[in-house]
Parts: sequence; C-alpha cells; structure tokens
Amino acid sequence: MPALAPLPGLLGDTSTRDYARKLQLFNSFAEPELRRAISSLNLAAGSRVLDAGCGTGEALRWFSSVVGPDGAVVGIDLATAHIAAARALGVAKATVLHADLLHAPFAPASFDLIWCVNTIHHLRDPILGLQRLAVLLRPGGRIAVGQSSLLPDMYFAWDSKLERLTNAAVRRYYLDRYGLREQDLAGVRSVVGWLRGAALRDVTPRTLLIERTSPLQPADEEFLLEAIFRDTWGERLRPYLPAVAYLELMGNCDPTDPRYALRRPDFHFLQCFTLVTGGL
Repeated sequence: MPALAPLPGLLGDTSTRDYARKLQLFNSFAEPELRRAISSLNLAAGSRVLDAGCGTGEALRWFSSVVGPDGAVVGIDLATAHIAAARALGVAKATVLHADLLHAPFAPASFDLIWCVNTIHHLRDPILGLQRLAVLLRPGGRIAVGQSSLLPDMYFAWDSKLERLTNAAVRRYYLDRYGLREQDLAGVRSVVGWLRGAALRDVTPRTLLIERTSPLQPADEEFLLEAIFRDTWGERLRPYLPAVAYLELMGNCDPTDPRYALRRPDFHFLQCFTLVTGGL
C-alpha cells in the first residue's frame, strides 16, 4: 500500500476521517448536474478514467456506463471509510484503491481523464496536487476539476440577512476549528489559476446551476436537511450568531416548526457547480 500523507489536509482530512454519509447525500442530490458535467466531457468509449478523491464512489458507476466494456475506471481516496463505501457499491468495472492522490500508485501516462471533484481545495498545495496528477495523463489527456459553491449559495430567498449572518458564522467556525481565515477559504475560487499554475493547457471553465424549488424531491430535502441544516449548521453555530438570528435559523431548519424552509411554497435554492478542464 502506498504511503499516505503524514500531515492532515487543509480541512483536517486524514485516512481516519469519515464523512461518507454527507458525500452520499450530495451525490444523490446533485446527480443530474454531475452527470450532465460528465456528459459535457464527450469521453470516447474505451477511455481510462481516474477519479482522484472518489469519496463514496457514485461517479465510478456513472463513468463506467460512459467508457463501456473496453474502458477502465479507477477510484482512489484517502479515507478508509470512503473506500469501504465505494467498494460496497459493487461497480463491476471499477477498481477502488486506498491511496493519497499526491502519491497515486500508477505509472505515468495511465489515464485519458482524471476527474477530481470537491477535493483539490483540501490540499495544502493544490498546484502541486495537480502537477502530480498531470504526470498520470496520456498525451492528449485531460484533468477535470469540479468544485461546488464558488459563489454563495441561496437558501432563504426571503431572508438575505439571515444567509449573510449564517455564512459569517460558518467562517468563524472554520477559523476556530481549522485556523483558516476567510482569505484561506476563498482560495477555492482560484481553480482556473491552479490549473494554469500546474502548466495545464486549454484551461476552460463551465458552470452549471443546481436549482431546486418546492416541492422538493426526497433526495433534495434529505441532503439539505441532514447535510446542511443539521451537519454544517446546527448547534455548532450557536456561539457565532446573535441569539435572535440563531433562533430564526433553527426555525427555518426544523421540520416541526411552521417556519421550516424546505416546505415553504417560496423555497428556492441555488448552488453553482464549476467544472474546469485542462490538458497536456
């Protein structure tokens, strides 16, 4: 087994960290847009694809259907829990390996496409990570880096002030937990610059809008309620919000409260997903 990074990632990632449930919820929620992004790559049948930071592995199934029986799909991830979840999907043509993308166990020029979604910004040196991945590309190969939420998400269309206060509270939480300032968190908006800094050519961004309105599909409500309202926000934001704002936020996030946002007739959610491609 390849050596894993000795230091945790920028957001605390180690081989023992587990947020598999959140990844599964996001992939189910954003599946239409993620599959549309994959389709936009116009991959040829028989291609070899690496999903670097494959998480719980849902994209492995999507890529397998695109590359067909003559292609190959490989997923790697740092977290053992994510690898277990990806293997449990049982995608017949996919190989899932426990590995750090900075030390990926592949020969140079092994892949036609490297897909890397919501991962590069976890690295302390994203450009180094892209350089290491680029070595694995065949001539004419491409890296596709996907990142959600380059722009602030809209949750409460009727209350921009509460959104603003909540976003500020999340930033303060990240400062306390990870020592990351707002400037550090804004680095994720530099994906185009990261690919150019790694000497990739023909760097091209494309942004899709993830848009949901009420009534929500079950996968949409499950993701927003569990992964965002409870996991990302919840009790941990209490110290960072004025008391009145915290109570208002909790009312919007509580399915038993008449103010519950996800069942309001005017609920309108917006989130962007940006895919930036570059090649050799």
